[in-house]
Amino acid sequence: MREFDIIVYGATGYTGRLVAEYLASAYAGKPHPTWAMAGRSLDKLAEVRDLIGAPADTPLVTANADDTASLAAMCERARVIITTVGPYQLYGSDLVAACAAAGTAYVDLCGEPAWMRQMIDAHEAKAKETGARIVFSCGFDSIPFDLGVLTLQEAARAKFGHPCPRVKGRVRHMKGTFSGGTAASLKATLAAAAKNPMLLGLLTNPFALTPGFTGPSQPKGMLPEFDKTIESWVAPFVMAPINTKNVHRTNFLLDKAFGADFVYDEMMVAGLGEMGKAAAEMIARINPLASDKGPKPGEGPTKEQRDTGSYDILFIGEMPGGERIDCVVTGDRDPGYGSTSKMIAEAAICLVEDVPDAAGGIWTPGAIMGAPLRTRLIERAGLTFTA
Repeated sequence: MREFDIIVYGATGYTGRLVAEYLASAYAGKPHPTWAMAGRSLDKLAEVRDLIGAPADTPLVTANADDTASLAAMCERARVIITTVGPYQLYGSDLVAACAAAGTAYVDLCGEPAWMRQMIDAHEAKAKETGARIVFSCGFDSIPFDLGVLTLQEAARAKFGHPCPRVKGRVRHMKGTFSGGTAASLKATLAAAAKNPMLLGLLTNPFALTPGFTGPSQPKGMLPEFDKTIESWVAPFVMAPINTKNVHRTNFLLDKAFGADFVYDEMMVAGLGEMGKAAAEMIARINPLASDKGPKPGEGPTKEQRDTGSYDILFIGEMPGGERIDCVVTGDRDPGYGSTSKMIAEAAICLVEDVPDAAGGIWTPGAIMGAPLRTRLIERAGLTFTA
């Protein structure tokens, strides 16, 4: 038996603090999950524990990305490690290795596909051997999209008898900011690609996370276009390069449950007519993660800003005969912080309570947790899935 169900590693950072605060409030007074806060400084951990109103006896654990022994010791104490310490390509590799070696489950907020593929190649065999369940991208990238497609395909099989070979993800509304960590991850990814051009191949390959499998040609999603399916102009969506790769990996891990010919893309809905076209062109010219005006890692919006954020995503499934089926996913907080902190916490609890016997390996949320995670997010995390 492990000492804790969950350790929140990085609890003194902005997002890690939100995760700890969620556990302290949503599961106050409950015997499970048992959890602890981890970081470099016990003094800072104690300060955050008191600020978020966690019980005074909440355990504190010292761990540092630069100290592999401390990471190994932390992993031995928990069933699941939640890590918000990114960019993961700079600070996460040793922790993945430690979890894989110890048979400890792992969840993160990673949106760094080249690094994820490197971790798959390096550690998936060990994770399968030890039973470690490594799950990347357990926040806004990519749970709403991963589970949205899964939900739509379940509905398609029920209605048509087989999955839709073509699915479109269309972000209709998104109020809130991307996290400072997301922006830092993008900058770290671009810097790594500049030093190692081979990484560009992974970043641009829709099937970078499906070793040994390549499906049909996929839409690029890099230019504005008029989408006849929804009669609206659409624009590039900045998170699509990671979300689409995760969705294809889910299909891969579920033995092509969406079909070997599955085609998927994501775009932002810009609007109708000439105004919609102009908006789509403007969105295409702006990279919201490139600005220095957004939050830095460790910073973020106010509670009011988090609480008043939201998002709405339409998924459209198209059948060869022209039939269509839709699924809508919504979230009741800003995507980058409020909703993400709830999603990763519930994903960790889902691994402990709902799918404790799932096999080891490097997974996506949809492939390993699927319907149980969706139920948990609906009941506890403010998401809806309507198909």
